[in-house]
Amino acid sequence: MQEQILDIKTRAGAMETFICHPDRGGPHPVIFMLMDAPGIREELYDMARRLGTVGYYVVLPNLYYRAGRDTKYGPDVLEKGSAEQARMRSVRTKMTIPPVMEDFADMLAFVDTQKAAKPGLVGTHGYCMSGPYSLAAAARFPDRVGAAASFYGTWLVSENEESPHLTLAKAKGELYIACAEHDELAPLPMVEELKGLFAKSGNGGELEMYMGVHHGFAFPQRWCYDKAGAERHWERLIALYRRRLG
Repeated sequence: MQEQILDIKTRAGAMETFICHPDRGGPHPVIFMLMDAPGIREELYDMARRLGTVGYYVVLPNLYYRAGRDTKYGPDVLEKGSAEQARMRSVRTKMTIPPVMEDFADMLAFVDTQKAAKPGLVGTHGYCMSGPYSLAAAARFPDRVGAAASFYGTWLVSENEESPHLTLAKAKGELYIACAEHDELAPLPMVEELKGLFAKSGNGGELEMYMGVHHGFAFPQRWCYDKAGAERHWERLIALYRRRLG
């Protein structure tokens, strides 16, 4: 497999990005893998590699790049009250959907110039804070995003004008939304409301509840890692991309 870390030129600067894809049989369908709040780390590189080994051109950007190069955090980033968590949150709390959609457009322009990347429809999936970004990309670029997934996406229904639930009917690609039973960032009443809104949207996708698991269950190095749930997440995700991207 081929992999590299390079800077993608954006309207806001240079976005450090991890890219991997098979070294044979290209060009390969493009997938954008969008990070969770703790940010870029080896754990995410390994997850991107898993998708690369099954035939995809995977793009994993550091969405915090506007805050500078020093936006990769230590292992205590998830510890409440730690210095690393405070440093991360000072960046995370400034994140909004519009600039990320600018970045998504610039990433599309980049992959369109790459010989190893297959032209046409792309896929996107996001974890935690990036679940909403993935759904927003499907709505903002309906003729390019053939499949979009959100895994334990945060605050999927809100009064915010950028609330993810408002994007559901705008997407042409297939959507998949996975929610954890135990998730204070997407509590059960919110998920129930989202189910109804999803059904009314007309999208032919699916919202699936993963029972007995916690927010973050798909990450192998997280305390709440659930092997069965994580493997189901891979099964659903790869099947989605196979259906829509090949």
